[in-house]
Amino acid sequence: MESATQALSKLNINGDSVPNLQKNLSLLSPEQIELAKMLVEMGQSHLFQHWPEPGVDDEEKKAFFDQVALLNSSYPGGLASYIKTARELLADSKAGKNPFDGFTPSVPIGENLNFGDENFIKFEEAGVREAQNAAFVLVAGGLGERLGYNGIKVALPMETTTGTCFLQHYIESILALQEASCRLTQGKYERDIPFVIMTSDDTHARTLQLLESNSYFGMKPSQVNLLKQEKVACLEDNDARLAGDPQNKYRIQTKPHGHGDVHSLLYSSGLLNKWIDAGLRWILFFQDTNGLLFKAIPASLGVSATKQYHVNSLAVPRKAKEAIGGITRLTHADGRSMVINVEYNQLDPLLRATGILMEMSTLILELGPYIEELKKTGGAIKEFVNPKYKDSSKTSFKSSTRLECMMQDYPKTLPPSARVGFTVMNTWLAYAPVKSNPEDAAKVPKGNPYHSATSGEMAIYRANSLILRKVGVKVDDPVQQVFNGQEVEVWPCITWNPKWGLTFSEVKSKVSGSCSISQRSVMAIKGVNVFLEDLSLDGALVIKSVDEAEVRIGGSLRNKGWILENVDYKDTSVPEEIRIRGFRFNKIEQLEKHYSEPGKFDLKA
Repeated sequence: MESATQALSKLNINGDSVPNLQKNLSLLSPEQIELAKMLVEMGQSHLFQHWPEPGVDDEEKKAFFDQVALLNSSYPGGLASYIKTARELLADSKAGKNPFDGFTPSVPIGENLNFGDENFIKFEEAGVREAQNAAFVLVAGGLGERLGYNGIKVALPMETTTGTCFLQHYIESILALQEASCRLTQGKYERDIPFVIMTSDDTHARTLQLLESNSYFGMKPSQVNLLKQEKVACLEDNDARLAGDPQNKYRIQTKPHGHGDVHSLLYSSGLLNKWIDAGLRWILFFQDTNGLLFKAIPASLGVSATKQYHVNSLAVPRKAKEAIGGITRLTHADGRSMVINVEYNQLDPLLRATGILMEMSTLILELGPYIEELKKTGGAIKEFVNPKYKDSSKTSFKSSTRLECMMQDYPKTLPPSARVGFTVMNTWLAYAPVKSNPEDAAKVPKGNPYHSATSGEMAIYRANSLILRKVGVKVDDPVQQVFNGQEVEVWPCITWNPKWGLTFSEVKSKVSGSCSISQRSVMAIKGVNVFLEDLSLDGALVIKSVDEAEVRIGGSLRNKGWILENVDYKDTSVPEEIRIRGFRFNKIEQLEKHYSEPGKFDLKA
């Protein structure tokens, strides 16, 4: 067996010798020497050019290989595969190659649903029945800096009437689905729905702390798994030379790889086989700041179960020039076809003539076929690269780049026989992401969605108001107001927890008689058995009740209520989660009742 010195002495590839590395060979373990060989063979000798003599920074040199080992082990196929793929994609990028050349777009197979109609209700009930056969995966690797919020995005209040954060809402929605599914199946299944959260170095500890400090928001800790995503190496040029970290010459610069890593993480975790053995059938992926999503999930899951889709994407109609992707079937001249999400920067040239402009916010996969596909790929998702070039010669970058992958590109590798479809929902019901800071949102052309904390909260009130209208409540029309430079519709500020009304049928069962709510009203319901009977609300009403309490609310309720006050985004004396909305509630007067004991109660104004 050749010695380490002999092994590295051979690595004079294309005249690229590594004397500084050879001098430090005695510091390295056999495993580290193999990594060194790989790096040199892949044209990465520049990483060692600055290495001093042995005895200087030896611990830093060893730490360098610890990082290389992590980068190598966390990428399917290792660093050599990453560099090889990067060179191919960078060459295509420089040449201006379009990945969709030769493909023709057409309308994919799907189901269009309209909230509250007979078809919607049918699919919604089917989805609730099927919920105990599902696992939920939240892709939550990001911080809220882009929003003007320094915490993790899932800790951001979804709405400020109750202060419920996104993660709490998601967990309470899953638990409500779990209970509703058990009721519909008459207790035949009493399975805890698994919940996975994909985190990153930036969010892992803070996500765990948020869960632990809030007792997992009522979910059993055994139901929750956190899978941490690793970053990937940055690239400094078209030859895919790995970029050194500007802060530390003994480190490689790294950046996030994209949420497509969720597939390889699930595959390597062993959870998928555990779920299939437990009888689960579905896995549902969703992203981190869409407060409306769970209003559409039951019906979408029902579509998957009824239509037996291997892949089902939740979609909404897309406005022209809106910065969200679109779902389409692409058919190649050679017969290949796929149903995928196409990113918005590729939409106009590809889809302008077809009008297939829909945004994918959730992916529902049938677990069995998903596992079989991952056995072939290891969970690796087709990647892309998006370098920012200094000039039209495309010979150098403004800053380092990296390979990226997207969760929703999973269908790209599926065979033509795979049953891939979509479910289209009303936009007002299903889609109100929070991803833009106030300055960027204020620049959005009038009529296009802001996708800000301001519009995200107002969308929740709009959706709840429209849902109540659908079940017969007279809800006043909204007024237009401007917050943080964004003109939004202000509906009555109505919220309820998922256990009160997760589905159309549940909400309808809680409302009877002639009910009305004025535009300036606020109503927050946190309870299960709370019933509105001939209620006329003009003010603020806050109800909290334990599950065993049955509360019936009626009559004419009037008070001074809560008033929305403008907040200056630049006023640092105001908490940032309020500043980024541009408003806060001045709680002048409300009727607030807490029912902490079992029993039957009437609240007549």
